[in-house]
Order: sequence, then structure tokens, then C-alpha cells
Amino acid sequence: MLKRIIYLIILSLIFSCDRNNNSPNIVFILTDDLGYGDLSSYGSETIETTNIDKLARDGVKLTSYYAAQPVCSASRGAILTGSYPNRIGIHNAFGPNSNSGINHDEYTLAEMLKENGYTTGIFR
Repeated sequence: MLKRIIYLIILSLIFSCDRNNNSPNIVFILTDDLGYGDLSSYGSETIETTNIDKLARDGVKLTSYYAAQPVCSASRGAILTGSYPNRIGIHNAFGPNSNSGINHDEYTLAEMLKENGYTTGIFR
């Protein structure tokens, strides 16, 4: 179900664009250990996040989001595949020397975007 919802959102973004214009840019920022109130654009009075505030002001600001699991590897796997982490076999956080990951047979959001003319990447 989660996979279908994510794909429907992406497809609606792709098909809602005017054919005469370029497709919209999609920037997905994922952080670890960031609480809802840690950004000034969401109400923090102690932490100034001016660059993120500008992104929220000029782009789309989402106010409801639920992680599929409380650990980073499993929730990232869910975001990338649109599947529940347990279905794709990711139950915990991977360590820096882990040989595990998403199965190569999984269809990812990046693959879907590439098929629709997008360039994708991960930046650390």
C-alpha cells in the first residue's frame, strides 16, 4: 500500500506538469535524528535554519510524515522502494561495514524517476 501511495504521488507530479515546461525539480532531504520542532520554519525558536526555511518558503512544506520504522536503514529502504521494510528484509540499522542492503531486484524511486527523464543522485 505504501509503495502504491509513493508511486501515485510521483506519477501525479510527473503528469501534472505542463507538457511545454520542464518537469519539476524534486529535492528530497532526509536527516537522521531531526525532530519536527528542530527547524525554525516549523516553529523552533532556538535553532536558526535559514537555508531550510527558504526551501520551505519557496517550495513545498510538508507537515505530516510518518516513518515506516524508527531506524534509519529501514526507513530509508521504505522511502526508496515504497515498501514496508519488513517486506524487503530490512529490520535494523546497518553498520558502516555491513554487506547488506536493498535487494537488486527491488524497483526504486530513483529507477522510476530515471525512466521519466530525471537525473538522480545521493549527496552526503
